[in-house]
Amino acid sequence: MGDLASGRAMDRLVCGDVGFGKTEVALRSAFVAAMSGHQVAVITPTTLLCRQHYETFRARFAGLPIRIGQLSRLATAKEAKETKAGLADGSVDIVVGTHALLSKAISFKNLGLLIVDEEQHFGVKHKERLKELKAEVHVLTLSATPIPRTLQMALTGLRELSIIATPPVDRLAVRTFVTPFDPLVVREALLREHYRGGQSFVVCPRVADLPEMEQFLKDQVPEVTFRTAHGRMAAGELDDVMTAFYEGQFDVLLSTTIVESGLDIPTANTMVVHRADMFGLAQLYQLRGRIGRSKVRGYAYLTVPANRSMTKTAERRLKVLQSLDELGAGFSLASHDLDIRGAGNLLGEEQSGHIREVGAELYQQMLEDAVAAARAAGGATVAPRDEWSPQINLGLAVLIPETYIADLDVRMGIYRRLAHVEDAAELDGLVAEMIDRFGPLPKEVEALTRIMGIKLASLKARIERIDAGPKGATLTFRENRFPDPAALVQFISGQRGTAKLRPDHKLVLKRDWENDRQRLEGVDYIVKALAKIATKAEAVTAQK
Repeated sequence: MGDLASGRAMDRLVCGDVGFGKTEVALRSAFVAAMSGHQVAVITPTTLLCRQHYETFRARFAGLPIRIGQLSRLATAKEAKETKAGLADGSVDIVVGTHALLSKAISFKNLGLLIVDEEQHFGVKHKERLKELKAEVHVLTLSATPIPRTLQMALTGLRELSIIATPPVDRLAVRTFVTPFDPLVVREALLREHYRGGQSFVVCPRVADLPEMEQFLKDQVPEVTFRTAHGRMAAGELDDVMTAFYEGQFDVLLSTTIVESGLDIPTANTMVVHRADMFGLAQLYQLRGRIGRSKVRGYAYLTVPANRSMTKTAERRLKVLQSLDELGAGFSLASHDLDIRGAGNLLGEEQSGHIREVGAELYQQMLEDAVAAARAAGGATVAPRDEWSPQINLGLAVLIPETYIADLDVRMGIYRRLAHVEDAAELDGLVAEMIDRFGPLPKEVEALTRIMGIKLASLKARIERIDAGPKGATLTFRENRFPDPAALVQFISGQRGTAKLRPDHKLVLKRDWENDRQRLEGVDYIVKALAKIATKAEAVTAQK
């Protein structure tokens, strides 16, 4: 949990797919904090999820000296009053609540850990208000699909990031179908789930759409029993409906997106989404996560109007969701969202934007430079960045031809990975991967990978530029310096008159290379020999 007194508070994002165990992480973290004498606040976006977490925490910590309270509209006035008093005097150890926890009327005696579940539903103002509760509070953020701003803060190191990538044992991916609304298909889907002993969700985008679907279920699927749930219902009535659904008293829950976040009903494994074109991508992904949470295969039907066309944006969203049908796709979806929408203001309220203007990699570099400059201005010691890249001109064709890798995105990805390799082992691994995926290397790709090896050796030897032709090569050292001048003179002497150091400090080597392969191998040998000398000299210097 870290040292609260020192102010070194944890700020961690836990990103894991729906049903992958984020609640278990929250339970164990809350237990450690509570048993250490600190209070824990768990904030959820909906009353239903609040109720579920409250019951989960109570069941898990039954018999332990941990008092748990609830603050939402499902709690009675008396319970809420007692919980608030317990938070103020320290007798309540863990509180689970909705936005009611943001009220300035709430005061904690010793808040140590704040857990934000399904953080994509909260605005920046909400989360910053939570941090104001106590400056030294630990923050644990849980989400399957974090918003771009939160993900960017994690990727840049402004907050810690943990990814739960392993699905539960025997978990099956949900089969997803995007289809025009067909009464027969919907009827068969609901009846199949009914006859295999399970339950189903039917989700509508608006409360106004519920009566139409109620009539459809009565007329077309009279074999199943159903109840309706939405956010405008009285708290007691909504609680009764959800309790009955948990207990399996009816077959189909007809609802709005109030069931979107966090609900865990293992027996519900079929979902029909009415007017799926009106939902956002992350919203649909979260909805789909309500089913397939046991060892039974889940089926999601995303229905769209049969008699009208969708917008291109909506069609693209549905295609993306249908393609993300493997387990653990939530982080991929969030990364895709970050690349499309941008990261927004890390210190402001915009939660998306900006990256599109310059591209993700350049934006990341600019952000790192800005953070380093800010730290230096604040008196922090910042290691100087010595980033440079050798220029290598051997007169060879170095590229990845389309005939070898046809897909442009994949080809550009390989170029990017080649440009960022850091050592020979990583380069060898990438070459082996390319051969395994695309076949034997063409001569252009082989030359490219050899030159990348020469580049790595040039960085060690401090060689800034290499120009080579049939009759030899010229090497320019960075800042006209070599780590071990005496060893360099000895190397030149060993070349038997075929090498000399010019007055402008350029090393000239005379050779007679008959073809491109000899030139490539010759330059590779020379540069690696110099890199070996430079590495040995730097090791000796480091020992001193």
